[in-house]
Amino acid sequence: MSKHLILAQLSETKVVAVIRGSSYEEAIQLTRGAIEGGIRAIELTYTTPQVQKVFEELQDVDALLGAGTVLDPETARHAILLGAKFIVSPHFSGEVATVCNRYGVPYLPGCMTIGEMVKALEAGCDILKLFPANNFSPSFIKSVKGPLPHVQIMPTGGINADNMKDWLDAGAAAVGVGSDLNKAFKAGGHEAVVEASKKYIDASNN
Repeated sequence: MSKHLILAQLSETKVVAVIRGSSYEEAIQLTRGAIEGGIRAIELTYTTPQVQKVFEELQDVDALLGAGTVLDPETARHAILLGAKFIVSPHFSGEVATVCNRYGVPYLPGCMTIGEMVKALEAGCDILKLFPANNFSPSFIKSVKGPLPHVQIMPTGGINADNMKDWLDAGAAAVGVGSDLNKAFKAGGHEAVVEASKKYIDASNN
């Protein structure tokens, strides 16, 4: 799949499930529940133990699998070789951007300031992760698009089914969600994750 198609799919799906499992088995269950609930873009974080097993187990799922919490170029390359279709970091790394550009894989770095965003754009990043988004309001996107009208932002952190529409209406390319899925899993297992995911999809379509 080309970089262009991956970016288009991320923008079309609008919701990226950030999967942070306490074990690889939990991450697999969380991912399967999110996909069953309708989420078609999954960020498998490298804080999950033995995350490579999650990638290997889920190669045939009907969703776009990416890697998150990628802190260095070695991890980025490892994820890409495992089949990650996009790479997400909590910060911007020029070295990670170089690796992603080399392999034609979108890199979504975490940015909070105009300066960080300009650096990321100059390094070829197409969608920037606003993290942690709970430090901002949706109006921040409009403010940023004043000097940077072409920037595409994916807020992550503090996004839930109640406020995600505000972010999308404000111009977010997509939103990253995660903690609610973990809470649902702990409270009600697989079915609860499916239902929580459906709420996100319903909210994104209204």
